[in-house]
Amino acid sequence: MKTWFITGISRGLGLALARAALATGDTVIGTVRSGTPDLPAAPGRLHVLTLDMADGPAVEATVERAFAIAGEAGRPLDVIVNNAGYGLLGAIEQATDAEVAQLFAVDVFGPFRVIRTALPRLRAQGSGHIVNITSVAGRAPGPGAGLYAAAKYALEGLSAGLALEVEPLGIKVTAVAPGAFRTDFLSAHSIRWSAKAGDAYAATVGRSAAAFETMGGNQVGNPERGAQAILAAVNAAEPPLHLLLGSDALRRTRVKLDAVIAEMDRWEAVTLGTDFPAAVPA
Repeated sequence: MKTWFITGISRGLGLALARAALATGDTVIGTVRSGTPDLPAAPGRLHVLTLDMADGPAVEATVERAFAIAGEAGRPLDVIVNNAGYGLLGAIEQATDAEVAQLFAVDVFGPFRVIRTALPRLRAQGSGHIVNITSVAGRAPGPGAGLYAAAKYALEGLSAGLALEVEPLGIKVTAVAPGAFRTDFLSAHSIRWSAKAGDAYAATVGRSAAAFETMGGNQVGNPERGAQAILAAVNAAEPPLHLLLGSDALRRTRVKLDAVIAEMDRWEAVTLGTDFPAAVPA
């Protein structure tokens, strides 16, 4: 049986993951900003802590508390899931400094503080698995989500670099990039909008905003199946570093990668031409 620390278990994929882990008999230490998550009673196996991911000292104290809870049960803390976060949509030009600072405080610096606080404990254990929930937007951005994509790109890069650093220490890392899942992610709980972009961006940001307005309840992703996919990755002998969730995420990422490779090929001569000329043998 595993012990999980999952941020953001109030709703969405975090709630589905907590429910799935509890159903297997695992222990879940989860965080919420407020209220009580809709989870089955699991005495001794469900611990709910209140946390604002933008509050740095609170993040560090909560991670320490999670390790203490696991230790009181005589267990290591096996899996850390950075799930809590929200999206900022709209044209990049229209976002304010305060909006961007808050987005990165929650979506980037919050997970970073969780990881930094947990690593000494995980190193002492000689084991652990860090799962960072990013987004397909962090691999294949679309118009109207540029700043959200930037935050998720940062978490993707952090995950890739971290995996190289901690692999010899017995610690695993997985960056999970979901597509659109049928949760309340598009509600006011999880999405904020910067000011309207206006006519200049009608064909790009305006079109994507209209699509977002009609997407709720029609997303292809099933949160329960997404949770099971994460459980499978965590339980795998060789878990993936990069895991996509959803047919839309797979499609968008393949289109993006094909375009990147094609552009690299077109500009290969220019790329190679920036090296110093090879030394000519005397």
